[in-house]
Amino acid sequence: MRILSERDTLPYQCLGCLGTIQCNKKQLKSTVTATAIPRPNALTGATKFPMPRKLFVTTALPYANGPFHIGHIMEYIQADIWVRFQRMQGHAVHFVCANDAHGAPIMLNAEKQGIPPEQLVTQVSALHNADWPRFHISFDHFHSTHSPENTELVQSTYKALKAAKMIASREIEQFFDPVKGMFLPDRYIKGQCPKCGTADQYGDSCENCGAVYAPTDLKNPFSALSGAKPVLKKSEHFFFKLSDKRCVQFLQKWTSEAKLQSEVVNKIAEWLGDDGKNLNDWDISRDKPYFGIEIPDAPGKYFYVWLDAPIGYLASLKAYFDSGKAKANGEKRTFDEFLADDNVEQYHFIGKDIIYFHTLFWPAMLHFAGRKVPNNVFVHGFIQISGEKMSKSRGVGFGPTKYIDVGLNPEWLRYYIAAKLNDKVEDLDFNPDDFLTRVNSDLIGKYVNIASRAAGFISKKFDGKLGKPQLPKEIATEFAGAAEEVAGYFDGREFGKAIRKIMALADLANQYVDANKPWDLAKQEGKEAELLTVCSTAVAMFRDLTVYLAPVLPELAVKAGEMFNFDALDWKSTAKALKEGHEIKPYKHLMGRVDPKQIDALMEPPKEVAEAAKRSEAKADAKPANGEAAATEFALQPVEPPKPIVVAPIAETISIDDFGRLDLRIAKILDAELVVEADKLLKLTLDLGIEQRTVFAGIRSAYNPKDLVGRLTVMVANLAPRKMRFGESQGMVLAAGDGTGVYLLAPDAGAVPGMRIK
Repeated sequence: MRILSERDTLPYQCLGCLGTIQCNKKQLKSTVTATAIPRPNALTGATKFPMPRKLFVTTALPYANGPFHIGHIMEYIQADIWVRFQRMQGHAVHFVCANDAHGAPIMLNAEKQGIPPEQLVTQVSALHNADWPRFHISFDHFHSTHSPENTELVQSTYKALKAAKMIASREIEQFFDPVKGMFLPDRYIKGQCPKCGTADQYGDSCENCGAVYAPTDLKNPFSALSGAKPVLKKSEHFFFKLSDKRCVQFLQKWTSEAKLQSEVVNKIAEWLGDDGKNLNDWDISRDKPYFGIEIPDAPGKYFYVWLDAPIGYLASLKAYFDSGKAKANGEKRTFDEFLADDNVEQYHFIGKDIIYFHTLFWPAMLHFAGRKVPNNVFVHGFIQISGEKMSKSRGVGFGPTKYIDVGLNPEWLRYYIAAKLNDKVEDLDFNPDDFLTRVNSDLIGKYVNIASRAAGFISKKFDGKLGKPQLPKEIATEFAGAAEEVAGYFDGREFGKAIRKIMALADLANQYVDANKPWDLAKQEGKEAELLTVCSTAVAMFRDLTVYLAPVLPELAVKAGEMFNFDALDWKSTAKALKEGHEIKPYKHLMGRVDPKQIDALMEPPKEVAEAAKRSEAKADAKPANGEAAATEFALQPVEPPKPIVVAPIAETISIDDFGRLDLRIAKILDAELVVEADKLLKLTLDLGIEQRTVFAGIRSAYNPKDLVGRLTVMVANLAPRKMRFGESQGMVLAAGDGTGVYLLAPDAGAVPGMRIK
């Protein structure tokens, strides 16, 4: 069997297996022009391509408005492990990233600090550039969207889309801040909720009652930037025609061919709906003042940051090629020639909160601009701390800089994350106790321990020269098939399975050492040959394990390779036995254990959070023996009293007929997801027993989306649908609130979807 290339034209193609020239299925049709048909990996379902592969890989761009958080590092580690594995297979990989440097938040943050946006971006970029190398992330190039390359590519992409008739313009009406002289995004508008009257609510939803509305519905609106009363002002905006039939047809085709994760495919199908009916055209423009790239044929207009950010992937790749780094990396072609190659594969590693942009806008824009579209978009979940969502204000979580500052080895984190990652869109939990156990017991106690127990005898008793390794048959069988199995897991991003397999092999190696007791053999006369064989066999197994762990532990692998005189970055080396007489250097300590005090320091909350907690505890625990003295002492650390519950006055009296007009129903939450364009909203898919509805609810601050799935709640079923820029809200869920929290209403046990509330 041979694999078809992009330009192959075969006299016959089998409809059953799509790629064999000789086939017994007898389902042949006449000449066709084939497309690239990848082979499925028998172990993982991942894809194999013609050798050697040519890969263009990116991670999501970090926003240049602040330092990295640990979620960034988790994503970079995931991508880096995959990239390093591909390089070890001999594939050509170009791994790039960039700072996402544009948008209103950066402009406003810089203004608040009294510096130009460019200066803020430069300062934050310096923080980013210091952090990612600390975790051994092997980017070939790290760039910025605030660059000549990105300006050129963004504007040329826009012109290509316009020529393809995929750009439309229309006049819209928005709130305008007369003091700041700028149009206000929803999150910069506040006012009184039009439903319950609660003050200080954002322009898209109410945290108190959960109502969803347009900013223009707010009562007594004001600008969150200046406090001024905004005015309605019209402006011409440009839109990418995402709802165009051509676009929908392309997305349906691309989705079916890209081999996306099943969770991602389901989301895209929901967003597309029947023939794209759920898609809205995408507003790609913003009015000045705005920190971004100007639209070439529209003075005073700028590209929305979410248009120029993903094009930053290409800008970083172009800068990498133009700088000569790609040539030094073995690539002889230009940027344009490289992307014109049909065999080049393009992959993006992203978080689940930006699926919408990367699987709808991004591939559609590329396609209609005449550029290569992604082969796949690899999506991961969020990282949590001991089951809790990270929160800076509550002191839940830690940053990558703090991790390094308390003296923790970056490869410990790489190993721990790898041990927990798979190819699903699942959240990853960092548990401090589990972290300490996995590193100390598995990584050090199992893997490193093999070398430390055997190598010293080789140096002391045999001048550093190995004998002939002789693995017992049952262990030899396990090691013989490991290279392909572990490779399949790494290629398919099943890193957890790879680690489990490697540690199972480490267990076998340790069992071998325990059974043969080299420390006892070393004390017995006439056992020198047996001692040499046992220690040499242990070193040979350690060599294989080191190669398998090299994508995860690159620094340790190189150090071990230098000590034991083998190429730790050559995956194929495990197929070659270490020869008798192979020389190794004296053993030196490879990696230490985690000190529990380091974990305590890592998990210690920020100073301001800790002080607030101490004040709260002091107030709760205070039991003075001398009331007057204790009161005086306690008064030195005043604690802000809790805010009283806000109980709104009872509304005007209504009749039973008025109440009867409300159709309140029990609804089951089938799905809940973040709304990327609205900070306060969750998109809920509700089952009403007889149909399903989509409702946008302002409850994001109070609920984790995954915790809502399967819950019963109450909704207003006959509320007129409201068209929002990110979709249509087909009702309202009911919630209680006192201004400090949101509490979804829930029916008693026994209620079922569709029941009417009377």
